[in-house]
Amino acid sequence: MSNKEKPSSIPLVPPSAPLFGWLRSRSAGVLLHPTALPNDQGVGVLDSAVDSFLEFLHAAGFRHWQICPLGPTGYGDSPYQCFSAFAGNPYLIDLRALVAAGLLTESDLEPLHALPRDQVDFGRLYPAKWTALFQVHAAFKACGRSIHPYGDFATFRKAQADWIEAYSFFMALKDHFGGQPWWMWPEEVSSHTRAQTSPLLAVVADRAEAYVFAQYLFFGQWQLVRAKARAAGIEVIGDAPIFAAPDSADVWTHPHLFQLDVRTRRPRAVAGCPPDYFSADGQHWGNPLYDWPAHAAEGYAWWLARLRANLALCDIVRLDHFRGFEAYWSIPAGAKTARSGHWENGPGLPFFRAVHDALPDCRLIAEDLGELTPGVLAMHEATGLPGMAVLQFAFGGGSDNFYLPHNVRANSVMYTGTHDNDTSLGWYRTADEKARDHVRRYLRVDGEGVGWDLIRAAYASVSRLAVIPLQDLLALGSEARFNTPGKPDGNWQWRYEPRQLEKLRRESAAYLRELASLYGRPIPATTIP
Repeated sequence: MSNKEKPSSIPLVPPSAPLFGWLRSRSAGVLLHPTALPNDQGVGVLDSAVDSFLEFLHAAGFRHWQICPLGPTGYGDSPYQCFSAFAGNPYLIDLRALVAAGLLTESDLEPLHALPRDQVDFGRLYPAKWTALFQVHAAFKACGRSIHPYGDFATFRKAQADWIEAYSFFMALKDHFGGQPWWMWPEEVSSHTRAQTSPLLAVVADRAEAYVFAQYLFFGQWQLVRAKARAAGIEVIGDAPIFAAPDSADVWTHPHLFQLDVRTRRPRAVAGCPPDYFSADGQHWGNPLYDWPAHAAEGYAWWLARLRANLALCDIVRLDHFRGFEAYWSIPAGAKTARSGHWENGPGLPFFRAVHDALPDCRLIAEDLGELTPGVLAMHEATGLPGMAVLQFAFGGGSDNFYLPHNVRANSVMYTGTHDNDTSLGWYRTADEKARDHVRRYLRVDGEGVGWDLIRAAYASVSRLAVIPLQDLLALGSEARFNTPGKPDGNWQWRYEPRQLEKLRRESAAYLRELASLYGRPIPATTIP
């Protein structure tokens, strides 16, 4: 069945009033995942580099900081494939703060100091970071006190009890079985429910507590970041991947909510998308698909808990792959590419009604990129969620291209590019001449400063929110691309250097504030303490 022929799970006529309507004013933001922050710990962490970045945002008149998902990354290091939809990424923990707390020594950080600073070497980071984190837990147990200013450890553990115990035992069991995925574990721990009566839980209890403690550190440090952002007048835009990773605490804990083979514990079909701009074979993500009737029977409780968790960490949440809630691409298990997939109905508008009933004031952004079928458009209108537009998709066609600045809707977020795109300069340099000529004629420029021309076009667009990747503000080429969809490795590694941000602030902050003023995107009214 083709994309255009797929069934629609909702009526094409939306209700008279949309469910949500929160994006009412104009503003601008910057897209930067925290792993790209600079330091000497091998990966971006929640240290003073956050302060410098927030100071830049404030000085340049930005009101939003958009990030990728904050979860603990698994194999492939993608923030869209995490061991938990609720946990935070321990890689982001600032270990130097724990030296100051007396739980580590400076020499304990030497393996991290040996890692490169211009990119993330995830293969070397993993053993170095976790060795240090396990040392911190051992020191914490020895001293028996909570860490100022992260709050009381026992109180934190109780507050997160709905997910953290299952997650911590999942991670501890993975270590116990040498990193094997959960479907290869013995029958006695083949699900969280079965594991409750297994003597293995006692065997891995200390390691499980270490994983709880790492979450305590992450959440404590992230809340300090949130407080600093609020003081600077900056809101954080988070990201919720639509699918759970196959090897995750979520699937292990709630197997009945996924389309799994009961005997093999493996997916009957997996997620992806048909051939598109990024791949002629489509994208084969490999995530297990949801059993949406099972979710509906429980009132979408797992999803509502997940969104609450995301909204506790961020002010606004981008909902990844919005169209998958209307219809999703189901790929047969064992298929090598996504070409053999077909469309299946998603939960549709009833899901978003449940979200509205439970979280009426939540602020969500719909990642609605791709071919927008009548069913997706109708669901979009009915929800009222702001969608996305990407300038790189706007050029090379006709004047009716949906992503051209004069065609986008006000209730949308305009990006020069996303984490999945090349940088604007990299894209322009490799685009065909038809697209480059269209850019020059549409923007009435000669192409010499096309990166900043596209930034200005995003600010000038009718979209109420404009978001610019930091790489574009730094005028970087393809060497700074963050992710290439379909590429199995080498992604998510880019980091900037402090001198680059300092130069940008010195030379361009005033200009960016002028753009915000010129195009009606008010700057934060606060001053940084």
